[in-house]
Amino acid sequence: MAGKKLDRSNLDRSKARTALEVVRESPTIALITVAPAVVVFGVVWWLFGFWAAILLVVIVGVGAVVTRKLR
Repeated sequence: MAGKKLDRSNLDRSKARTALEVVRESPTIALITVAPAVVVFGVVWWLFGFWAAILLVVIVGVGAVVTRKLR
């Protein structure tokens, strides 16, 4: 194993394919997973308006990408 490196892009593609297979086989699992985010989005929209909810989604998305890149 010395000298061999893991191909992260191949590993990421494999995880993405696995996640897509889970969604195709059981959409209920995906719905249960996404439900809290949808509820938070709805509550923020109700309290502060649509653009505040969109801004929250963008901020959380950017934070997720930055966190992923820093690992």
